[in-house]
Amino acid sequence: MFNKSKKFFLELFFPQFCLGCQKEGIYLCQDCRAILEVSTLHQVFQTENLNDLYFACNYQNSLLQKIIQKFKYPPFVRELSTSLSSLIIDHFQLIDNPPAFLQEKKEDFILCPIPLERKKLKWRGFNQAEEIGKEIAQFLKIPLINDALFKIKETAPQVELSEKERKENVLGAFVCQNKEKIKEKKILLVDDVYTTGSTMEEAAKTLRMAGAKEIVGITVARANPGQDRFQNI
Repeated sequence: MFNKSKKFFLELFFPQFCLGCQKEGIYLCQDCRAILEVSTLHQVFQTENLNDLYFACNYQNSLLQKIIQKFKYPPFVRELSTSLSSLIIDHFQLIDNPPAFLQEKKEDFILCPIPLERKKLKWRGFNQAEEIGKEIAQFLKIPLINDALFKIKETAPQVELSEKERKENVLGAFVCQNKEKIKEKKILLVDDVYTTGSTMEEAAKTLRMAGAKEIVGITVARANPGQDRFQNI
């Protein structure tokens, strides 16, 4: 009853409007959702610590940029996690060769969101990667683990830095605890946007050192360096 009343008053005093066309009642209507061109292609992408990378969309789409920025920056529309995670799920279902984690034994896989440092988490009130990860974990029917990978170093915003500076910025930023939850597991490492890959690579390295068997990156979008800077759009 309390949640229903809370929802009623939120909708009354803070009505939702589509970020694309301003239609009232929803943050992303079906017509605007269709503009977001989910990729139907996948090419294996390996790095030193990632076995592969899946991303649903190209970050060039201005509406997608607006949605992600409304999700990550004040006044923080947390509810957009559902729309963003649905893009990833659609991508999994549309590509010709389904990912292994849709076919292999579920007990081999766990999902880990890229963590935030404590100060950033307190400021935002939620971890955007974890919110997206919850929806994906539920769809895949695998556990989401948020008490193994931690960010222990306060870092400058990656969007403000060059590729070289991004790598230096996150060096030693992560630590792995409860390693028994990671050892010999195939891990889906979730974030919102993959740009230079510095953050995901450093997190994956930490998981590798803790005994992870395989690590696959998953993001909503892939951006070119400089594209992920905050814009008033």
